[in-house]
Amino acid sequence: MLRHAGLRLGCVAALCGIAVVGAHATTPPDAATIERQWVAANRPYDGARKAILAQTQKIAWQGPMDPDWQSLTGYRTPEWYRDAKFGIFIHWGVYSVPAYKGEWYPRHMYERTGENSDRYQHQIATYGPMPKVGYKDLIPLFKAEHFDPNAWATLFREAGARYVVPVAEHHDGFAMYDSKLSDWTAVKMGPHRDVIGELAKAIRAQGMKLGLSSHRAEHDWFYEYGRTFDSDVNDPRYAALYGPAHPSESAKGEDGQDVDWTFVSDAYLDDWLARSSEIVQDYHPDLMYFDWWVGQPRFRGALAEFAAFYYNQAAARGQSPVLYYKFNNMRPGTGTLNIERGQAPDIRAQPWQTETSVSPDSWGYAEGDTYKSPDELVQLLADVVSKNGNLLLNIGPKADGTIPPEAQHILLAIGQWLGANGEAIYGTRPWQRFGEGPTQVVAGTMQDTKTKPYTAEDFRFTTKDGRLYAIEMEWPATHRALIHSVAPTMKVKAVTLLATGKPVTFKQQPDGLHLDLPTQPPGVHAYAYRIEFEKPIASSTKEDAAPTS
Repeated sequence: MLRHAGLRLGCVAALCGIAVVGAHATTPPDAATIERQWVAANRPYDGARKAILAQTQKIAWQGPMDPDWQSLTGYRTPEWYRDAKFGIFIHWGVYSVPAYKGEWYPRHMYERTGENSDRYQHQIATYGPMPKVGYKDLIPLFKAEHFDPNAWATLFREAGARYVVPVAEHHDGFAMYDSKLSDWTAVKMGPHRDVIGELAKAIRAQGMKLGLSSHRAEHDWFYEYGRTFDSDVNDPRYAALYGPAHPSESAKGEDGQDVDWTFVSDAYLDDWLARSSEIVQDYHPDLMYFDWWVGQPRFRGALAEFAAFYYNQAAARGQSPVLYYKFNNMRPGTGTLNIERGQAPDIRAQPWQTETSVSPDSWGYAEGDTYKSPDELVQLLADVVSKNGNLLLNIGPKADGTIPPEAQHILLAIGQWLGANGEAIYGTRPWQRFGEGPTQVVAGTMQDTKTKPYTAEDFRFTTKDGRLYAIEMEWPATHRALIHSVAPTMKVKAVTLLATGKPVTFKQQPDGLHLDLPTQPPGVHAYAYRIEFEKPIASSTKEDAAPTS
């Protein structure tokens, strides 16, 4: 099948020739032993997996798309998504129990030395020694006793979100949905609830679109540190939870780029594709999100097959879906680009998204965490939308199912701003330029805390219905604003301050559009002006250009 294209022969040096001692390994077992244990642990699900894969392959070849990258360039980001602009991401799972430095705790709690060894020390001190106690023993503590999906959905709607993307499964391998391919799920353990099913119903009842994310690709190596000593990761009884836990390796290719040499078996690719397809078959998400590791060469065939399946099944139901990708994980034009904790330097020809969290440090809930201000997040939203993008903002609920008050405050503040200024955001398109002013963002992945503070000279522009919207990032101390990009030849008919709905006195001069503003700022965060012209303006011609990388 396509997903087996590019099979790498042999094994990674670190995986070969290492012996297993007793029930637990003091050094990593060899690749063959790891695979045997993992395959055996998943044997009870063989029938269900085969059925799902058969249906996936059938649908992947029946519809507008075929499972090859050239055919998949027929994808277009749907208009509803381009209009939505703002969504909520949710990282919630067993890792919320320790609430210690984020959602990668289950990996680093097995890291005995190095910069992350504090997680190991915390685990031992709080929950007990290994191998007796491990990540599996945190699952009963994940009770979600105060989880109220309707309250969550109401909050997200009040925040102004138009779509919501809960994590269906993170790298830890614990499914937050009802799966036929695993017993390690929130339905069968922990909360004993179909978290994703309940959220799906509540989110859609509020008129928002449902997205789901799967981070299972990274599960192939996520628990690798547990292989290096006597831990429960090496106990075959728990192989279905801990996964292969292959040691990860990388090297430099001929072009100088990082090449990942971590072992990925055919069995794992089949399992990844089946689990991804099961989520789609059972919950019909409008958006689907994968993390970065699906870009590895061994995943390319499986990813193309999934994309064709996802697009074709959505088309059969009349859905217009969104499939995210990061970096160059998919061929340009076959999905919607997602930049993690980063921004674009200019208007992108195709719609895109930035994802970031209310915390500068973590995605999952962490005690004592720090939070970003509503000011910087509203400014981020304005910048991203001006460049043809959407913002997906993450929160991390507590293990009991409550959303931290700091996160609630941020969401409600953004919602209040959108309630007054949303006309400049929802349904807009880029103008001929994204903005003006001295402050430039630091573009690229993982750069979200490096941009300098905005000034009153910084504006971001959007358009809709022949109007221009200028969003001023700070309130000017002089109570006067100057927009250089509105030239005298652009005959302005009226200017309105959206937050008050009142007209703004203006003058057009050779250096631009001058505004006389109220002495007190109307609200907080950023300030949007509707500018109407005698002759309606057009949006950027870039937005309909051919797909680019």
